[in-house]
Amino acid sequence: MKFGLMIIGDEIVQGTRVDAHFPAIKQMLAERGLRLAWIEYVCDDRADLVKRLKRSFAESIPVLVTGGIGATPDDHTRQAAAEALGLPMTLNSEAVALIDAAAQKRGETDFESTTHQQRRQMGHFVIGAQLIPNSFNGIAGFSIQQHYFMPGFPVMAHPMVAWILDTYYRDWFFKDGFAQRSCMVYDLQESQIAPLMEAIERNYSGVQTFSLPTLGHYGEIKRYSIELGVKAEGGAAESLDVAWNRLLQQVQAIGGKLA
Repeated sequence: MKFGLMIIGDEIVQGTRVDAHFPAIKQMLAERGLRLAWIEYVCDDRADLVKRLKRSFAESIPVLVTGGIGATPDDHTRQAAAEALGLPMTLNSEAVALIDAAAQKRGETDFESTTHQQRRQMGHFVIGAQLIPNSFNGIAGFSIQQHYFMPGFPVMAHPMVAWILDTYYRDWFFKDGFAQRSCMVYDLQESQIAPLMEAIERNYSGVQTFSLPTLGHYGEIKRYSIELGVKAEGGAAESLDVAWNRLLQQVQAIGGKLA
């Protein structure tokens, strides 16, 4: 099963903070036999968020969304989700109770203060949303139409992703039978191995090939290398090893060195 991943935040897009979500979430998916279909980085711009969310809501895959669900003026994700769906927002009583409980745990008692009323806005979700528990501080994220909205903080978002996968998608773990093989090939150009890759895809239905070239420096020597691989899912994965061994034999036959 495949997921979309939308990472929201000017600080990520502009490079003032390094994205910690992609590698961690990719790994969490892989540990459960799940995969990413796409990843998208989006600025804190409400109009752009609405446009991108409209597109993803129209798709049929679940989407994990991080960032922009706070209660400051630069947080637009909650409002953009509602606008993209054409639905009103409402103050979720369960979410507000969790926000109040978190404040009380810190020793705060004045729930009518301006500060706490502003904090309660983090429980203002699109109508019909379900809560996503936040084990770090108790302030919930939300989900609607297979879109799962979480804070931008990895320490909060990553346990929430694990909860989402284990709660809603356990029946899909390792269901698609996806597998891949790859290695490094030296001393050949992509143009030399492309016909071999095409032949594998013709002769082994459902098996896909891929390559990624690199020009590396080894002291004074420049050496061209290619990461070469095959991948398949479902029934096609049964012939993956046969196809892979055949491709490696052909690559070596025309002078490729494997590593």
